[in-house]
Amino acid sequence: MQYRTNPKNGDRLSALGLGCMRFSRRGGFIDQEKAEREMQRALDLGVNYFDTAWTYPGSETCVGKFLAKGHRDQIKLATKLPQYLTKKYEDFDRYFYEELKRLQTDHIDYYLLHMLSDYHSWQRLVDLGIERWIDEKKAKGEIVNIGFSYHGGSTGFIRIIDAYPFDFCQMQFNYFDQHGQAGETGLRYAASKGLPVIIMEPLRGGRLTNGLPKKVKTFWDKAEPHRSPAEWGLRWVWNYPEVTVLLSGMNSIEQIEENCGTASDALPGALDDSTLALYDRARELIKENMAVPCTGCAYCMPCPQGVDIPVCFNALNVKQSDGWFNGEREYIMCTSLKTVTTNASKCIRCGRCETHCPQKIEIRKHLQQVTQELEGPVYKLVMKGARLFGRF
Repeated sequence: MQYRTNPKNGDRLSALGLGCMRFSRRGGFIDQEKAEREMQRALDLGVNYFDTAWTYPGSETCVGKFLAKGHRDQIKLATKLPQYLTKKYEDFDRYFYEELKRLQTDHIDYYLLHMLSDYHSWQRLVDLGIERWIDEKKAKGEIVNIGFSYHGGSTGFIRIIDAYPFDFCQMQFNYFDQHGQAGETGLRYAASKGLPVIIMEPLRGGRLTNGLPKKVKTFWDKAEPHRSPAEWGLRWVWNYPEVTVLLSGMNSIEQIEENCGTASDALPGALDDSTLALYDRARELIKENMAVPCTGCAYCMPCPQGVDIPVCFNALNVKQSDGWFNGEREYIMCTSLKTVTTNASKCIRCGRCETHCPQKIEIRKHLQQVTQELEGPVYKLVMKGARLFGRF
């Protein structure tokens, strides 16, 4: 196993972390015996970073049972506060101590504020007293490192990093989303501030493996050296020296063994220019059917009305490449489930953005398309439910 050093505290973290969201289920519940065999195999092969969360059904309890069998000191444990469910200061303790109970531990090594989506979501927590709460928990040793996971554009990601002395951060990153969400810009900014970066969705939830268009699968099958699409995807992420840990939601012994084997020699800077060109070509093939040729450069930003243009276009492209459900989920999560929304329908067609776009994209036209395709009846129903839930 390859290990990368946390620049903040010197922890030696396995380059491959076990994402505990996708354990196999049987009869509606996690298959505990199978999950424990997989966790044990990952541990045997050198994986020492396990990532779970309050909102992964049954995951914290499953991991806790495994830890209680004498494994706690072997693992750097990460879980997450469901900050979007908190309404008052006391809620922080309510969720946190329930998580400790589920995990059968007295401390969390890497604790995250789950799914911040913009600077305003962080500021809401500040207003509830999160900074004082973090200080109290760290003073007691109940939280060792505090960080956040993020879904949103690079501008908000950078603002959050600058707003508080976090110990680490977590973001989505893969060869297709090189400039999507926080993207390469956010990755490099976080590293420049000395933050270890944990990567989620390195294979877009499997869509860069089993979900690839046929012509992309064929392309990777013919590429040299011969590697699976999963191996190609993981090696691209690990090529970045700014990446500390890459999380993979492995749910079979075969996946664990394959990915651990890849992690052993996927070193930073190992990919030469000719190999990187293969990723460029694969990306082009995936994008051939994209709705908007947006590179995520964000030259169009900021929008005077608060529209997050690159994020809106990314959601439309996800819909085109990965299906309506995935596009709608990306759109709602990254633009609308926020204290201050950034969705496309806020556009007043002023045209300022188009004067700065190096791709000469008809931004106003495509934002209207986003509104039509992603703010339909299902969107309105989900948002109505979210507002009703928020009241309670």
